[in-house]
Amino acid sequence: MGPFSSAQLQAALLRDRAADAVEEMDLPGCDPGRLERTYAQFALVNRAVAGWRGIYRSIIRPRLSPDSPTSLLDIGCGGGDVPVLLARWAARDGLRLEVTAIDPDPRASLFARGRHASSGVTFRQATAAELVEEGRRYDLVVSNHVLHHLDGLGPFLAESALLSRGTVVHNDIRRSAAAYVLFFASSWVFTGSYIREDGLTSVRRSYTAAELAAAAPAGWTVARHAPFRNLLLLDTGGDYPRGAAASG
Repeated sequence: MGPFSSAQLQAALLRDRAADAVEEMDLPGCDPGRLERTYAQFALVNRAVAGWRGIYRSIIRPRLSPDSPTSLLDIGCGGGDVPVLLARWAARDGLRLEVTAIDPDPRASLFARGRHASSGVTFRQATAAELVEEGRRYDLVVSNHVLHHLDGLGPFLAESALLSRGTVVHNDIRRSAAAYVLFFASSWVFTGSYIREDGLTSVRRSYTAAELAAAAPAGWTVARHAPFRNLLLLDTGGDYPRGAAASG
């Protein structure tokens, strides 16, 4: 047998989830300047590849009303660009959406409050567990690129379910060699931040659809979402196609 091709090596590298890999921006001693540029560049990355416009149209917008407010919680909001986009899209559609966004990291919370002070989104430095203790409830609970950071899904999913009156949408990367290669090829433009190296680590830490379905408790559903995303859904009422839970 001849030497492995580059594609075979990439596939072997990504065959198993790299649960022990560490993202530089998660370290308490990471460079604050690079971290701030990372939060700022998240807005570009999420608009390009996270697929929230489609999620808004298919899942969130049908649950909104022009007459009565709908509450939404974003857990682990990072730089805050996703909740601001959701609030902006709802406002443009003449729909009432009240958005709260939380992150336990004081660096992320400080950046989000400063960058989006006039957005109408309420930003808090808090954990989901703290909101559960406060007895908070929201009509919609979402997260973006949080699942692959966690050491285990159980507590986080239990907390997000307790915080929701019905609909939970956790949007995360779906691990594949293609996702890794495409991000490697396109992320060179994000200089001065942790986007490139941490993004590649994120792909390696993320779940396939089958792995995520196996790790999630009963009642949760995995749906594929483009590009290279898994949606982990709870009680969506059949308004979003539920498929690919058993495939990689």
